[in-house]
Amino acid sequence: MTGPTAQDPRELLEGLAERLPAALPAGMADAVLEVERERSMGDRVAGRPGTVSALRLRGPEYVLALRRNGRRLVAEAQREVRGVVIARQTPPLAAWLELLAGQLHALAVEAAGDAAAVTRTLAGLGVAEPGSDLAVDPADVAGGLRALPLRLAGRVPDDVVALAGRIAETLADTLPRVSASFEQEQTVLRTATDYLPRTLQAYVALPSSWAQSHRLPDGGTPLDALRAQLAVLEQATARMHDAAVGADASTLLANGTFLADRFATSRIDLPDLPA
Repeated sequence: MTGPTAQDPRELLEGLAERLPAALPAGMADAVLEVERERSMGDRVAGRPGTVSALRLRGPEYVLALRRNGRRLVAEAQREVRGVVIARQTPPLAAWLELLAGQLHALAVEAAGDAAAVTRTLAGLGVAEPGSDLAVDPADVAGGLRALPLRLAGRVPDDVVALAGRIAETLADTLPRVSASFEQEQTVLRTATDYLPRTLQAYVALPSSWAQSHRLPDGGTPLDALRAQLAVLEQATARMHDAAVGADASTLLANGTFLADRFATSRIDLPDLPA
């Protein structure tokens, strides 16, 4: 058996303590992450930090703790209201790691941080994120696009599933129309295999109730931001499709450049669509 749930408890705790600060927005680690260490006399004499015995992450929804108890790891997740614990659970390690992924992504959204840093950190620990199944394989783009709405069902509201489905259908119909032009084909492929699935993955990685209710600085929720981002994608992909039908390469590439500028960053603001 491999993966984080099969790791040596000491190894996993050490890995989390080392990697989690890099997943958190700049300057946040000291405020939300606590690491406890056991230092032997030899550690003290040699000036070593000791071994990690426990860590605690204070996320927007949960306070998550993981501690070593001999050869076992004891996981805990609790909800607090103004410092008072109102619910406590001891989930299995795999479920705790899923909660951890969600809280890290939520912290990144709250602070306009780098969600990609969370993904890199979790991947380095062998933790699969909740949205990893939404990837579109470049080897089977049409099949991946068809599967997206089915995989989204039940994880996002129905209108979002329908919106993602329309975008996927438009992209699938556009691809064969641009197969004779490498540059145009690559523009559509990037949208199909990167911009669309990555946008969906970023949302699905968030805790569901938090994503639908938490207010961002602009007053909207992460769900509102997802709808806005998908609306931008739908307009741009529709323009690319129309350009492909009309053999208008410059318009297709202009919309591709717009999407690259928009979806290569984690900004919430939405620039105007190209004419």
